[in-house]
Amino acid sequence: MRAAELDAELAAVVDELEALGLPPWHTLSVAAARRLEDDVFSGPPEPPVAVVRDTAFAGPHGDVPVRVYRPERATDPDADPTRLLVYVHGGGWTLGTLDSVDGPCRELATRTEAVVVSVDYRLAPEHPFPVAVEEAAAAVEWAATVAPALGADPSRIGVAGTSAGGTLAVAAGLHVREFGGPALAGQFLLYPIAGHDFETEAYEENADGPLLTRADMRWFYEQYLRSPVDAHNPFAVPLAANDLGGLPPATVVTAGFDPLRDDGVALTDRLEAAGTPTTHRHYPAMAHGFCSLTDRVTVADEAMAAVATDVRERL
Repeated sequence: MRAAELDAELAAVVDELEALGLPPWHTLSVAAARRLEDDVFSGPPEPPVAVVRDTAFAGPHGDVPVRVYRPERATDPDADPTRLLVYVHGGGWTLGTLDSVDGPCRELATRTEAVVVSVDYRLAPEHPFPVAVEEAAAAVEWAATVAPALGADPSRIGVAGTSAGGTLAVAAGLHVREFGGPALAGQFLLYPIAGHDFETEAYEENADGPLLTRADMRWFYEQYLRSPVDAHNPFAVPLAANDLGGLPPATVVTAGFDPLRDDGVALTDRLEAAGTPTTHRHYPAMAHGFCSLTDRVTVADEAMAAVATDVRERL
């Protein structure tokens, strides 16, 4: 499923990043990795949306900051309520801020006409599994409760996430299935971390990246899991689940040059086998995180447009 060569536009971005001499995540302290992630991924507030508001809700471990993006439709008093998308950022459960995913959230709000709620869940290792899962699930419940005040329809709610955020998005759906909560109309999983096997073909092919390495993934899991036992918990590792049925219809995005590629493929297969409607969007010449590069990489822009179409059709 891997292309012969990395996409030329993406390769140029990778070359620029490598020229900066950025150290791999796993070689840094947690504090240094967080500073680097924020420096690299925080950018100007583009594209514009009608309203951006920072707030917080009372979660199971204290207040959880969120950033709400409202498109023009959600501010028009004469318009019907629009769809609502809870977005959970990536970063190996260890990195990530509201600022570092500001651009993708604006893109989603603009392209889907959805109210987007970005969740600043607590990070590992200070807050290991299952804290992030519990806060992601709580964010879905909170968003559904306040949806009318945001110009959104609580019956048209979905959850989206990239990488570790994709894992948390699946976990939020599992939480609703097991413990109740607002019905989710869709889950949109961009290159999710779904397994705990570092010897897959994708991990072998892409052990040294680009953009994410096998050593990085081992390091992220070391921060997140309390013990090896957690690797068998489906709320931490979705492919550990005995049953992936009864979950929201899914879109799964994978990339050929991503060590997580085979995780996403296996998750797609398991969801489909369990009767969960699933759309698999595979991009052979892309690497991990590519959907954040819509302004530089044509295929990334096309992929984000495809995901936005899925959001509009499902929610």
